[in-house]
Amino acid sequence: MIFDTDIFIWIERGNIRAARLVEEEQERCLSVQTYMELLQCAKNKQQQDHVRGFLKEYEFLTLPLTENIGHRAAIYIEEYSLSYGLRAGDAIVAATASEHDLPLCSGNGKHFKPIRDLKFHMFSP
Repeated sequence: MIFDTDIFIWIERGNIRAARLVEEEQERCLSVQTYMELLQCAKNKQQQDHVRGFLKEYEFLTLPLTENIGHRAAIYIEEYSLSYGLRAGDAIVAATASEHDLPLCSGNGKHFKPIRDLKFHMFSP
């Protein structure tokens, strides 16, 4: 399963459901887009180290941006940005999940649910 940025934020805020979800999942992945967003949200080097430590401790695999993912993300923007407000970062995350044939877990149903070829797992905190 690929986890979106909001799941990590819920865990950081102490949400038990989000933490259990991650702990129970055997295959933990994230898009390089999510990885960059997590590092970008850090206020200092210590918080960045905390993010990297968490990802390492729980054995997350960071999936890189590939040509196919970029192409699929561009198609998603063409199809869903005007009608559903899909942004580039979310398109990359969704395309990463689709290209790897993995479900995407996020609380952001507005942007992700309409994507037809995406296996979407809605998280409700």
